[in-house]
Amino acid sequence: MFQTDGYETHAGVLTPSKFEGLARHFEAKLAALPEGQRPEHMDVPHLTDPALFEWLLDPDVLDLVESLIGPDIALFSSHFICKPAGDGKPVPWHQDAHFWRDTIDPAGDAITVWLAIDPSTAENGCLRVIPGSHLAAVSHRGNDDSFFNQETSVDESLAVDVELERGACSIHSAMLVHGSPPNRSSLRRCGYTMRYMPTTVRFLKAEDHRIYLARGRDHAGNVYAPVP
Repeated sequence: MFQTDGYETHAGVLTPSKFEGLARHFEAKLAALPEGQRPEHMDVPHLTDPALFEWLLDPDVLDLVESLIGPDIALFSSHFICKPAGDGKPVPWHQDAHFWRDTIDPAGDAITVWLAIDPSTAENGCLRVIPGSHLAAVSHRGNDDSFFNQETSVDESLAVDVELERGACSIHSAMLVHGSPPNRSSLRRCGYTMRYMPTTVRFLKAEDHRIYLARGRDHAGNVYAPVP
């Protein structure tokens, strides 16, 4: 399914005890957010919270990633995307690779594990994808959305809702066109995106970002930060 559609889903990837530990850790981080900071924008939290490497480098997670990109894996990024009940922000249609093209090359080789901290449903703004759209780059245009400043156009009749139970995950290609609607429901929707790439991908800059060798060996001459 991943090769043909650009994504796939799994009933779980972390053991129940490890997942519950991550969920508790997230709740503590959410409770500590500064006043006025939107919970959708908890980006690259592992750069300041080394405890997250317990889950980002979990062997079961890396086994799943390895099944898709091979044994030599770099941790590229992560992001808690939490849409609060009632006013959760939408994510416009986009390809991740479009935003990463100045940071990694080829950007389209990266993948995202989207782990459901909460149940993710059509009602509360789950991930939506355009199956098969990972096979070619698409153009993006500017917009005024508060989440991203660019988006692409899609035929929404082709869109599929990626609904996930708590603790389940999806995996998608950096080339897959995806987005999500606002959360107007009474239920919060949070996912933890864990982003990886094969070590054949070159890391182009390191101003405010770091990558980590998660498994195997480097093939691109990258410089990896030490795992805390």
